[in-house]
Amino acid sequence: MIGVTTDERQSIRTVTLARPDARNALTLDALEALEAAIADAEEPVIYLTGEGPAFCAGADLNAVADLDGDPDAAVAFAELGQRVARTIEASPAVVVAGIDGPARGGGLELALACDVRVGTPDSTYGEPGVTFGLFGAWGGTVRLPRVLGEGDALEFALSGRSVDAEEALRMGLISRIEDEPRTVAEEIAANAHDALGVLKRRIRDCAGEATKERREAAAFGDLVAAHADDVDALLE
Repeated sequence: MIGVTTDERQSIRTVTLARPDARNALTLDALEALEAAIADAEEPVIYLTGEGPAFCAGADLNAVADLDGDPDAAVAFAELGQRVARTIEASPAVVVAGIDGPARGGGLELALACDVRVGTPDSTYGEPGVTFGLFGAWGGTVRLPRVLGEGDALEFALSGRSVDAEEALRMGLISRIEDEPRTVAEEIAANAHDALGVLKRRIRDCAGEATKERREAAAFGDLVAAHADDVDALLE
């Protein structure tokens, strides 16, 4: 489900979400494999992308349905996704998300944890969980306002709408639109590797989000308990 390749010449590790038949939706096992692929990296740059016509549809709905409305299980699921996002954010490597096709829910939240987000002209972005009573709980309520500002974050999350690449660029969800997003990872990897790590640490230096994430996970647990039947209906 997670592919890992290394280009030693360019000093880039490519991590690929490789479940194209399910739009790269993430199961528990895939989340753990993704975490390991990021944590084990020794390269100065990681390029995170998806196989096939989607970047990532977010959490596998079957995995959400398997929570069976149990808020404790839902909190644990949210905390796993948050941990993976924190691993991406805290990686010594610069992590570049190359987004082609849809980035939805948890897929968008993992992209938000990356240092640089580059979309193709065909990329789209959305947090649709609110339409069936949930929301992305992999750190999205922490990072979305940080990236977009509170006003745009509220409108985007509460509407459940999707935006195309041009609007995502205007909002600040992505920093560039490229036919081949990997070229941005290559540009970054061409610079002094020790400087890359120092710059990332200094720009990323912040505190106080752990409490927000715990509250986010708890709120997700409550909603999974309230909307278990709605999730099951989506799978029928």
